[in-house]
Amino acid sequence: MKIKNILNKSFIAFSLALLSLSVFSQETHNSSVKPGFYAERFPVFPGCENLETKHLENCFYKEVQDLVYQNFQIPENLKQANYKGEIKVLFEVDENGVFKVIYVNASNDDLAKEAKRVFEKFPKIKPSTYNGVATYSKYTISINIPLKSTEQIAEEALAAAGILKPAKKPMTELDSIVYKKYNNPEFESHLNMPFSHSYYAQFDEAMNQVGSNNHTSSKPYTYAEVSKYYDLKAVNESLQKKASGWLGRKWWNENMVQIQGEDYWLSLNPIVDLQMGKASDLDSYTYVNTRAVNFRGGLGKQINFTTTIFESQGRFAGYFNDYANSLKPSGGNPAIIPGMGIAKQFKTDSYDFPLAEANITYTPSKIFDFQLGYGRNFIGDGYRSLLESDGASPYPYFKINTTFWKIKYTNTYMWLKDVRPDATVDKTYASKYMANHYLSWNVSNKLNLGFFESVVWTDTNNRGFDVNFVNPIIFYRSVEFASSSKSGNALLGITSKFKWNNQINLYGQFLIDEFSFGDIKSGDNSWKNKLGYQLGAKYFNAFKVKDLLLQLEYNHVRPYVYSHSAAITNYAHNNQSIGHQWGGNFEELIAIGRYHKGRYFADAKLTVGKRGFDFDTAGDSFNYGGNIYKSYDENRPYDSGVKVGQGNTTNIFIADVQAGYLINPMTNLKFFGSFIYRNFDPVQNTATTFKQSTTWFTIGLRSDVFNWYFDY
Repeated sequence: MKIKNILNKSFIAFSLALLSLSVFSQETHNSSVKPGFYAERFPVFPGCENLETKHLENCFYKEVQDLVYQNFQIPENLKQANYKGEIKVLFEVDENGVFKVIYVNASNDDLAKEAKRVFEKFPKIKPSTYNGVATYSKYTISINIPLKSTEQIAEEALAAAGILKPAKKPMTELDSIVYKKYNNPEFESHLNMPFSHSYYAQFDEAMNQVGSNNHTSSKPYTYAEVSKYYDLKAVNESLQKKASGWLGRKWWNENMVQIQGEDYWLSLNPIVDLQMGKASDLDSYTYVNTRAVNFRGGLGKQINFTTTIFESQGRFAGYFNDYANSLKPSGGNPAIIPGMGIAKQFKTDSYDFPLAEANITYTPSKIFDFQLGYGRNFIGDGYRSLLESDGASPYPYFKINTTFWKIKYTNTYMWLKDVRPDATVDKTYASKYMANHYLSWNVSNKLNLGFFESVVWTDTNNRGFDVNFVNPIIFYRSVEFASSSKSGNALLGITSKFKWNNQINLYGQFLIDEFSFGDIKSGDNSWKNKLGYQLGAKYFNAFKVKDLLLQLEYNHVRPYVYSHSAAITNYAHNNQSIGHQWGGNFEELIAIGRYHKGRYFADAKLTVGKRGFDFDTAGDSFNYGGNIYKSYDENRPYDSGVKVGQGNTTNIFIADVQAGYLINPMTNLKFFGSFIYRNFDPVQNTATTFKQSTTWFTIGLRSDVFNWYFDY
């Protein structure tokens, strides 16, 4: 009985506390009496619908207070100054149940703006009624800074009423840990954003405005880089769905686990890639079954980290399976899944391909950030990159970004593998190393130029990771030549981007693997002129359709590019090119369209290409320059007159269409359907290169956190 009396007193005190928030209310006839007396009932939130009429008033004020507490963000300058004060908001709920702010009385304009923003986010509810007819009503609420939850208000009311709460246990160190409301701190952190072409297209326009002093070629971006130009938090809020219950919030809007405290935040999410499809060149169905977990967080403002562990099984269209099998490593495993890694056999005709990615970023100042990672990198503004692409398997790397004035200077040091039988000793894959640097310079409001240099070497004579290449500002070509030009493979590159206006960007790359000035001057198409180039254009909000991106790109790479005198020092990792995924000896034209509206999206891509393959027959075993794992010194059919497409010339046409719905913006979880049509037409059919036409339908549920490339 004593407990019951205390509970009754607590409820009365809590009700008084909520009622104290209401200074006055008015009905349509501007009566000064409260709706509880004049109107039949108060406006009704969904959580109050089953209550008796006499309890609707208390429930209304409780819901309003909870929404304010959950959404109100104190301006940073006032938070740092430990501001204390009161804001009074006069608002109405109109006859349609929509909240409208009439007047805000606050000592600071930022507080007034924030109060208006919060009320604009309130959900539409059932309006108050008078004699059964919907009507509007006015209310005021006092917002106290620091913010207080309804529980805190109730406790203070109990204390004021002299009602003592049961004595608490002595507080321990664990009890004293402070937890804050999670406000998506990752959107302002120096954490790398997962690199997906479809995802990055959403803010590509904002990042490429005329006069912006950013550097879009070096990817992946960090959230901090993007948030300067694209309000990630606001976009996320605009995508929030009304969800009731814990499961609904986690499915549609939030991280599965999210914790924020003093100077730290943590989040944990399950990641899935579940696909099912049918390809015309395979008797069985195709599928991907990926289960993964991602853990990320921040410690202070300087340290951010993320790690993802993937466990995957899959079977793909016939042409993709064949390509994966052609990359198989020594040691008995049947394949390497492009972009993923070494695959084990699963059942009779499927693959098991585990994968892990991780990154730790330390940002001591606005000038420097240091990254230790296991993953992939990309340099360029296009769909493809000739300099450094994300089409190969993940690898360990250390990256230094230096940003100042109009410059961003990126140094990347990588540890790679050669997994061919010829390079394997005692069942151990050979190690190789790569160092590159890329300087991006915003020459003017419209023009950006970039300068790239890379060198690959191997562990010859226990050379290991050569300290000669550690210096971040040295010219690698000179060091490589001093160490013996045959022991390393150096490449040079130039990138450019011109912002014609805020809607049209032009971009390009020029790659120099090796060239002879004399041979270029003679014009005889020498094999030594190992060059490649890219030309592209992007059209944002195309034809005045908001969020429609159109892109056109042409890539041209001459024979023997990316290869070297020794196969182990080629420009590759795990039997995959670090540059363009097609290797050497090709040209391609790509047309891309991307559109998104709210949570809906659609992407379409057409690829038309010409590649030159080797015949690899008893009658013709020449190296025509497409296979980068063959030495360019061996078996060349000719030294001059070398042209793109030489050898077994193959025409390729690929159409790729995908559309779907974004389920959760925090994990980029999408439901999608895709269609791929591929036509592969060589001049001569061989054991590995033969005429093939494939249609491939797929539906799936996927966390879009990396790029799948099926256009081989």
